[in-house]
Amino acid sequence: MQTDDSSYPPIYPHDSIEEVISDVFVVRGTIRLNALMRITRNMAIIRHEGELTLVNPIRLDEAGEAQLSTLGEITRILRLGPMHGIDDPYYIERWGAELWAQDESRTYPEPKPDRRVSPASTLPFPDARLFSFEGMTQWESALLIDREGGLLLTCDSIQHYGDYRHNNWIARTVMPFIGFPKATIVGPIWLKIMTPESTSLESEFRRLLEFDFQHLLSAHGSFLRDSAHSAVEGAIERAFPG
Repeated sequence: MQTDDSSYPPIYPHDSIEEVISDVFVVRGTIRLNALMRITRNMAIIRHEGELTLVNPIRLDEAGEAQLSTLGEITRILRLGPMHGIDDPYYIERWGAELWAQDESRTYPEPKPDRRVSPASTLPFPDARLFSFEGMTQWESALLIDREGGLLLTCDSIQHYGDYRHNNWIARTVMPFIGFPKATIVGPIWLKIMTPESTSLESEFRRLLEFDFQHLLSAHGSFLRDSAHSAVEGAIERAFPG
């Protein structure tokens, strides 16, 4: 049962939990970016042998937590990006979840990871591989679930906007003009922050395309089914023209 505690960030509106491939579930939610803009934020839930791994966690309301508890035991958080983690302490302190991440985060330095992971790590669920972007100013990972055509889970690196649902009207108005059109994109703000001066991350995205995947869920935007690989390839072509 959820209790009210003002020490944690507020609960923002979100949808119900939906299964998108076998034993992988999605919650499409929101986050207030600043005083004016509310944008989308998504969580993936991976179930294996009664254990739940939360990817890009978002805190749920009482009905959402009740639904989550029917799926299994919240065992761990898998943090894919260093700029996400606002709701991690809630799941760690209230539910006893472990934090798995590639490294520490400058944005959310506490809590520190209980376990550091890399592409060589054995993950706690089957048919899965971790991808690590290399040569950046900060670390970032992606996760591939190798079943039902392949599901790519990202944080901020690759995003897909099939619609602007859950964005408030200000966000819906300005997003096309600040690099977030209704399309699959390489996150423009993320790319600027992560790219060292006088370098390019194009080769890292080309390496990501070596994965086979048909579906995509990022920490922002909407779920993309069936056409994700070609959509991501197009996003890379647009981000790195020529």
